[in-house]
Amino acid sequence: MRNSPTANSGTCAALPHANHRHKGMTLIELLVAISVLAFIAVLGWRGLDSIMRARIALTEDLEQTRGMQLAFAQLQSDCAHLADAAVLPNRIPLAAGQDRLTLVRTVFSDNQPTRLQVVAYRVKEGLLTRHESAATRDLTELEAMWRAVAGDTVASQVSFDRPRAEVVLQAGVDALTMRLWANGGWRLGGDTLSAAAGMNAGLLAPSGLEVALQLRGRDTRLLKIFLLGAA
Repeated sequence: MRNSPTANSGTCAALPHANHRHKGMTLIELLVAISVLAFIAVLGWRGLDSIMRARIALTEDLEQTRGMQLAFAQLQSDCAHLADAAVLPNRIPLAAGQDRLTLVRTVFSDNQPTRLQVVAYRVKEGLLTRHESAATRDLTELEAMWRAVAGDTVASQVSFDRPRAEVVLQAGVDALTMRLWANGGWRLGGDTLSAAAGMNAGLLAPSGLEVALQLRGRDTRLLKIFLLGAA
């Protein structure tokens, strides 16, 4: 049976004539996508950079705070073991001033007699240091140690153990100011307060020490008061 032309044409009309076009991203769309990704990357980098800077600053503050706690703990120990003025004739065992503190402390050791030691705190070139001399029971040697440490020199003629090296307690220190509580008021300490002239003038042994520490980069000072001698 022969197909009629009408049937053939109907069959041909029923066949799908799909002309699919594969559409991709245009250049403008690609540039917009790259710009968005770059903007997000910059925001992410700035956020990460700020977090790292804050972490570094926080770490530095924690290290600085820890160093100050250790320095104040050492100073408190030295003040608590300050030698009794009665042991040192005509001398108050402490001299405090700008950027320096010199004191005589009592040293207790197992199976050893009680001895005396000169300790000096100094601020120089932004470093807070602590220096201690050898312990002794000889007051003549102790006086020589005091003069050597107070003058920031080592007396070669003194025949005692070599003084120990300075230990850095804190860096980044701009100023160290100290005052002594004596005769009912605060006063700057110095050689006149610690020498025989101070005793002859009727000055009593100080009972308190005020320490003001100015750290680099901080607007306010760290202030702490220590009792002198055993409570």
